This record gives sequence, C-alpha cells and structure tokens, in this order.
Amino acid sequence: MLVALYYLVPLDRPSPSSLVVALVLCLLVLVTTMYWEVRAIVRARFPGIRATQALATTVPLFLLVFAATYFMIAFQDPTTFSEPLTRSDALYFTITTFATVGFGDIAPRSEPVRLLVAAQVLLDLVILGLGIQVIFGAVKKARTS
Repeated sequence: MLVALYYLVPLDRPSPSSLVVALVLCLLVLVTTMYWEVRAIVRARFPGIRATQALATTVPLFLLVFAATYFMIAFQDPTTFSEPLTRSDALYFTITTFATVGFGDIAPRSEPVRLLVAAQVLLDLVILGLGIQVIFGAVKKARTS
C-alpha cells in the first residue's frame, strides 16, 4: 500500500521550502511510527511476530520518504543527479544507497543533495543498528515479562 501511495501521490510540484517541511514531517511520522511499533511489540502476545511486522512497516516507510524526496528534488532541478529521475529511479537509488551497494549509475551532483544522501546513509546505519537493536530488545523484554 505504501508503494502504491508513493506512485499515486502528486510529487511533481514541490517548492524548496515545502520540500524541507515535507521531509521533516515525514521523518517525524517515521519516528512516531517506530515509537508506537516498539510499544506494540512490548505489549504483544507474540512479540517476535510483531517485531517482524514492525520492520516490514518502518523500513519501507523510511525508504519511500527518501525516494519521494529525491524524486521531488530531481523534478525541480534535473541537474542535481547524474541523470533525470523517475519515481522508480528515485526508489532504486534509495534502495541501493540503503543497502550500501551504490552501483554508481545514479549519483548526486549538487552539494546539498550530497549532504542529504550522506544524512540518509547515517540514518540507514541508525535504522539498521539501533532500530533493529531496539526492536529485538523490546521482543526480549516482552518475552521475559
């Protein structure tokens, strides 16, 4: 459903200020979602299953937030990346960055976008490291209580 929304929501009329506001709001939604997911894990009858559901919700949401941001940036100024980005290209770039594969076929060209990609990489590490640790810590806590 999230992927369908990504392809259906009109993202082709961003202004620079609305882009920043949208990114901050989406990241706040992501953090709030993660908070509620951890609470649900701790209270769940089957915390391991609930943790899997939490990861299946939060990771795609995280990826789609950045994909939408990259798409809007590239739509506004096609020279910010090494090639014009479609929604699929933006999603592909986000996933390869998240997975630390980075094939190099799409690359950020402007300094602000490079900084945004660097921020995504740092947040990727937080999601992969701290996020997974918190989720499985909640599973352990739920199982022992």
